[in-house]
Amino acid sequence: MATARRSDLLGRLADLSEEAIQRLTEVPGADRAVGALNALRERTDELQRRVRGLEGMEQRLAALERKVDKLSKSSAAPSRSPAKKTTTTKSSSAKKTK
Repeated sequence: MATARRSDLLGRLADLSEEAIQRLTEVPGADRAVGALNALRERTDELQRRVRGLEGMEQRLAALERKVDKLSKSSAAPSRSPAKKTTTTKSSSAKKTK
């Protein structure tokens, strides 16, 4: 008996919602309101996609930070020998005489 009552209630609710939607489409300016709601939905979907992309970037950033921490700890140990500086000479073609 409870399921019959429940299905009847849901059926009545569905009928009322369909009726309300039909009335809304007859209201002047409803097409602009529906257009604005659709635009809002599209913007929300785009925002959700961007946020999902940020989650992946945050994971990659965390992994890079861990790598940097490991490298900085290993470089804190006594280093081998200082790197030699090399110098380059300018080529003779850079010096033109007139």
